[in-house]
Amino acid sequence: MFMGEYQHNIDEKGRVIVPSKFRDSLGSTFIMTRGLDQCLFIYPSAEWSVLEKKLKALPLMKSDARAFTRFFFSGATECELDKQGRVNIPNNLKSHAKLEKESILIGVSNRIEVWNKEVWEGYFQQSESSFNEIAEKLVDLDFDM
Repeated sequence: MFMGEYQHNIDEKGRVIVPSKFRDSLGSTFIMTRGLDQCLFIYPSAEWSVLEKKLKALPLMKSDARAFTRFFFSGATECELDKQGRVNIPNNLKSHAKLEKESILIGVSNRIEVWNKEVWEGYFQQSESSFNEIAEKLVDLDFDM
């Protein structure tokens, strides 16, 4: 499981350090793709396989399903860490997430998200103000906070 928030700079070659707490769970190769809300998603190979099966099961005749599947798979790339624990972010994915220098990597259960620091801070501030409302809407979740 991935959790926590870490700030790392993207170097001039487009690489970012993956926090050491995330590395073991990623495995030797993993998948990076376009995420939602202007971030990138990183999945360990086993999690990617589960997600791939779910996406394959979407109805081909529905335009929304086709559009989402195209969006998700066209940006996907297999990655691996270098000896310093860095991953190279392809240019198309850097553009999608507006990644330039400062980035935030967050653990979100079964995936890692990579955010532009300013975009993350804006998203977090906006979400934080409505956190109680969001929690109330998620009535199906049976847990105490």
